[in-house]
Amino acid sequence: MSIVETATDTAKHRANVRIAAACLAFFASMVGLAYASVPLYELFCRVTGYGGTTQVADAAPVQVLDRTINVRFDANTGSGLGWDFAPVDRAVTLKIGETTQVSYAARNWRDMATTGSATFNVTPQAAGAYFNKMECFCFTETTLEPGEEMEMPVVFFIDPAIVDAKELEGVSTITLSYTFFKIDETASASPVDTAPTSTGLDAEQPAKRDNRG
Repeated sequence: MSIVETATDTAKHRANVRIAAACLAFFASMVGLAYASVPLYELFCRVTGYGGTTQVADAAPVQVLDRTINVRFDANTGSGLGWDFAPVDRAVTLKIGETTQVSYAARNWRDMATTGSATFNVTPQAAGAYFNKMECFCFTETTLEPGEEMEMPVVFFIDPAIVDAKELEGVSTITLSYTFFKIDETASASPVDTAPTSTGLDAEQPAKRDNRG
């Protein structure tokens, strides 16, 4: 074998090694992204409000605008839970930036204890970036004994920055919707998958002010 042939074979071997290493690195990165995709997606939703995801706030805004907005409330339950679940106040009218408290009520009508967990979203979906909750029962495992009733508070405000959002220009009403699922359904179910039963808002229900916030 000549020196030229040996050098050519060595170069080909090195090229093959580089290609194999690149493929391995690409595969490893894809596996890493697959594992990270769920928490990254959840973080993206929380930051941007994508899909109607609301924000979490530790403190109320300093500014309260002399401008009001209506917030309506919707409630649904997944199959198998056996609860009556509905908002105590079907709608409120509040000033933008004002902190308000409302409640949802649940009652277990089954003859056995059941545990549920609630998911949520707001519509229009773009409003999620401006809907800030300071207290909420979402994603908390809640167990009700047979016949037991419970009220669950929600404390929230609408970020004053919403008035500058071009995509929400002209929007005067936001709907906050919760769906309670039986706890063993929460990992794999969605509101569409389980055909939840609505016990929530009548769209024609007039708004009223809640003074408990």
